[in-house]
Amino acid sequence: MSSPLSPGPARDSESATVTTWRKLVRQWHWARRDGFARWIEEDQLNPVDRARTALAKRRWRSRDGVSPGEAVPVYLVGVQRSGTNMLVRGLEAAPEFEVHNENDRSVFDSYRLKSDDIVTERILRSRHRYVLFKPLCDSHRIDALLDTLPVPQHGKAIWAYRDVDGRVRSAISKFGDVNLRVLSGIARGEGTDRWQAQRISPDNLALIAEFDYATMSAETAAALFWYVRNSLYFDLGLDRREDTFLSSYDSLIAEPEATMRSLCDFLDFPYYPGLTKHIELRPNSRKPPLAIDVRVRAQCDLLTERLQAKVAEQRTRWATP
Repeated sequence: MSSPLSPGPARDSESATVTTWRKLVRQWHWARRDGFARWIEEDQLNPVDRARTALAKRRWRSRDGVSPGEAVPVYLVGVQRSGTNMLVRGLEAAPEFEVHNENDRSVFDSYRLKSDDIVTERILRSRHRYVLFKPLCDSHRIDALLDTLPVPQHGKAIWAYRDVDGRVRSAISKFGDVNLRVLSGIARGEGTDRWQAQRISPDNLALIAEFDYATMSAETAAALFWYVRNSLYFDLGLDRREDTFLSSYDSLIAEPEATMRSLCDFLDFPYYPGLTKHIELRPNSRKPPLAIDVRVRAQCDLLTERLQAKVAEQRTRWATP
């Protein structure tokens, strides 16, 4: 299986065994570098925690489960390395949520959602109050997921974002120069069928084509990728939709309770402390800015202002005393 940011599928000549081995080596490298405890926590691999969560959900279904067809689909989207695992971990702690993360092979194939029919079937048969999916690589089609799936309950979307420097550091640490290779291919007119290139606006396609990727740094490329993918939030009109919530990772780690309360208000779900107990309070976590091409930095700063303004607007609506 390729990584969620890989420029394309593994070569046809590569066997499944070789691909799996490379994935294991990559995971081992990440674990050695970042610490096995963090790796287990981020990927929710602790068998005790998983068993405890499954038992709580089973008990909830037997006691309070809804009828099939009553579950509300929730889609968590945005750019990779934007703190989405932190949101998933909090919501998964609630037994009312059935969660399908992007490594769930029953619903995802190489981090992409399988057919809409499979997604629909999962929603219709669930006895949880909410069915949460995390299709980051399908963020560009979130409007279609909300509007066209034949399910009784209208879905809701959460677009998660993180400050550009934090996301760049995290992405390069885990995925290296993948964004650089992907954008280079798009600039050459290649790989337009890849998920990374889907529904990018003509202006942003022109922006991507302006740069020399032979001299661009991995940091600048990761920032440019952050810009074009997060621009979709506005390009697709999600900022004007009542069924979409913009979630700031930086607000979540600075003010966990207030931020999660706003999200819960949006979902029409009662907040309780267990949803944020895993979040370490980090009110002053920002590091010095990275060395990013001034043209890319300017675009990212403008988009950051728009995103922050939207988050501030939401607080006036979804604030909880």
